[in-house]
Amino acid sequence: MTADPDPTAAPPDTPDPAAPNRLWGGRFTGGPSEIMERINASIGFDRRLAGEDIAASKAHAAMLVRQGILTPADGQQIAEGLDRIAGEIAAGSFVFKAALEDIHMNIEARLAELIGPAAGRLHTARSRNDQVATDFRLWVRGALDRLDADLRAWQEALIDRAEAHADLVMPGFTHLQPAQPVTFGHHLLAYVEMAGRDRDRVRAARARLDECPLGAAALAGTSFAIDRDWTAAALGFARPTANSIDSVSDRDFALDYLATATIAATHLSRLAEELVLWSAPAFGFVRLSDAFATGSSIMPQKRNPDAAELVRARVGRVAGALVALVTVLKGLPLAYAKDLQDDKEPVFAVHDDLALCLAAITGMVRDLTPVPAAMRAAAAGGYSTATDLADWLVRVLGMPFREAHAVTGRIVRLAEASGVDLADLPLAAMQEIEPRIDTGVFSVLSVEASVASRTSYGGTAPAQVRAAAAAARARHLGALPPVDRVG
Repeated sequence: MTADPDPTAAPPDTPDPAAPNRLWGGRFTGGPSEIMERINASIGFDRRLAGEDIAASKAHAAMLVRQGILTPADGQQIAEGLDRIAGEIAAGSFVFKAALEDIHMNIEARLAELIGPAAGRLHTARSRNDQVATDFRLWVRGALDRLDADLRAWQEALIDRAEAHADLVMPGFTHLQPAQPVTFGHHLLAYVEMAGRDRDRVRAARARLDECPLGAAALAGTSFAIDRDWTAAALGFARPTANSIDSVSDRDFALDYLATATIAATHLSRLAEELVLWSAPAFGFVRLSDAFATGSSIMPQKRNPDAAELVRARVGRVAGALVALVTVLKGLPLAYAKDLQDDKEPVFAVHDDLALCLAAITGMVRDLTPVPAAMRAAAAGGYSTATDLADWLVRVLGMPFREAHAVTGRIVRLAEASGVDLADLPLAAMQEIEPRIDTGVFSVLSVEASVASRTSYGGTAPAQVRAAAAAARARHLGALPPVDRVG
C-alpha cells in the first residue's frame, strides 16, 4: 500500500495500467527500477484483502452517488464491475500483477478494463491511505470473530470432557511437584476460564476497532461533501474515526489483535505442554490416538505427541509477530509512512497459525483417553493429603494452623522414613507425635476423601466440578453471534 499524493483530486478517467507512471500522474516521468518494484509491491500478501477492498469500494461509491458526487449511472457501473471482479477472484481467474503494487490498484486497473472511464471516478474523495486502513480494519474484525468462534469450540470440548470426568482423581501440582489431589474435570475447567478471558479480550479489541477510517483521505480529510457516517454504517462500523491523521496512521487495532492472540497462544501452549507430559510413559495419564501422534524413523516403539509439541512451539511465532509490529510502529511520525505496509504479514501469519493451533488443541482434547489408574496412583503419591491432615488437626483438635502445619510435617517425615503413605501409617505412630489424634483422622487421608472435601466455590469436589461445568456451559456457550467471513 502506497500513500496517495492528492487526497481530493479524482484520478484520470482512464488509468493506463501499462504506463510506467500510472500511479503518480504527471509528477513522475519515469518508472521505478526492478528492485524498487520488488520492495514496493505488496500484492503477494495483501491480496487477502480483496473481499474487504471490494466491499469498502462499493460502500464508498454508493455514498458518492447519494451525495451527488457521482452519477447514478457511474455508481451502477462501478458496483457491477466490482461484483464481476469479486466473481473472478472467487473463481481463481483474476490475474494479480506485481507491477500494480497492491490489491487496491490491481482491482482498480481491472475495473478500468471492464467499465472504462467510470472506474477512474471511484477514487474521488479517498486515498489509498484511508482505503487500506479501512480494508485492514474490516479484515481484522473478521479475524477476531473467527478467533472468538474457535475459542468457543475449544471451550465446548473442555467443558464436555470436564463433565465426563468430574470424579476422575488426578494429582494437582505446584512447581511440578505433587501438591493436592484434584479431579481431571476441575483441571480442564481451568482452561475454560483462560479461554473465557481470551474471548473477553477479543470482544474488547473488536469494540475498540469499531470505527471507520474511510473518508479521512490521505491525512487531512477531503473537500468533497461526503457522508462518513453513512459509509461507516454501510460497512457495519459503529461510527467514523474522529481524527483524519489518526485514521490513516493508527494500527492499534492490529496490535490489539496480536496481543490478544499472543495471550491465547500462551494458554494453548500451557495445555500442549501438559499433554506432552501426561502422554509420556513417566506420567502415563492420557493416551493420544494415531490421529495426533507420530512415530520415529528409527525407534519403532515411539509415539510422539508432535501435534502438542508444534502447538507449544507456535507461541514463539505469534509473540514474535507482536514484537515485530510494535517495532515497526514505535518510531513512526504522523501520519502515514510506507513502513505500515509491513503491518499485514505478521497479522495474517498469526491468524493462520492460531486457527491451526486451536483446531489441533481442540482435536486433542476430544481425542485423548485418560488412564484413571495412573492418575489415581500419582494423586496418592508425594503425601498429597498432608494438607487434609493439617486441616483435620485444626478442625477437630482446635490447633492453630501453623502448629498443625508443623505437626503434619513431622508425621509426613515419619511416614517417609517408614516407607508408607499417610493413610498406611499406624495410629500409634501418629499419636507419638500428637497424642490427641484418633481414628477419625483416617477419614480424610484418602485421595477420594480429600477431593470430596474441597466443596468451596471454585473447588475440586466432584459436585462443585459438575456445577461449575454447567455454569461455564451457560456462561460461555450461549448463542454464537454470526462470524464475519469476508475475505
